[in-house]
Amino acid sequence: MRILDAHFVTSAVDGRGIPRDGVPHVALVGRSNVGKSSLINALAKRRALARTSAAAGKTRLANLYRFDLDGGPGGPRRPGGIGRWSVYLVDLPGYGYARGGRESVAELRGIAEAYFEAGLQPCPTNADQPSRADIRGVLHVVDARHPGLDADLDAARWLESLETERVIVATKIDKLTRNERATNLGALKRQLGTAPLPFSAASGEGLDDLWTLIARLSR
Repeated sequence: MRILDAHFVTSAVDGRGIPRDGVPHVALVGRSNVGKSSLINALAKRRALARTSAAAGKTRLANLYRFDLDGGPGGPRRPGGIGRWSVYLVDLPGYGYARGGRESVAELRGIAEAYFEAGLQPCPTNADQPSRADIRGVLHVVDARHPGLDADLDAARWLESLETERVIVATKIDKLTRNERATNLGALKRQLGTAPLPFSAASGEGLDDLWTLIARLSR
């Protein structure tokens, strides 16, 4: 798989600012400072495509990044097709900036709900293609070091209610010892209902698996 181009497209505050051009969307949802921007930069193999910050709560808009690619992960064939394909990765505002789990998730909902309301509606297509929603899946990004946070559990329940496919990505896995890793990943699986994908923007662990997931969601 080759990345032909990766670039920032726009910041949106509501559904009117979201591109509806038939290119699939994969949304990133997670607590403030969980590493969503670093994840996007790792996927792009560029340090500064998405802005990162040590201060929580810097992402206050839905930021859309378009990736144009050729082939699929691990070979020339993309799952479900061959050749060039595109996807929008959408970095939504981080929850958890305010204290308290439910209050934190409420912070997310203003912009995020507007994005999901627009993106989960069938998008306009030509008569030869079935109508499909823009949003094909959600990457729920959690910190592998801190399983069981109320804000993450509340967000998981909210995402389940959207009835779109949800994948758990456990970031900063390189910060854990082997025993901590096994314990925390097991706890996240029990708490969130599905096995998380371990990921590290620093070491690159999980990068190929993440691209495989994104390609599958984008079919």
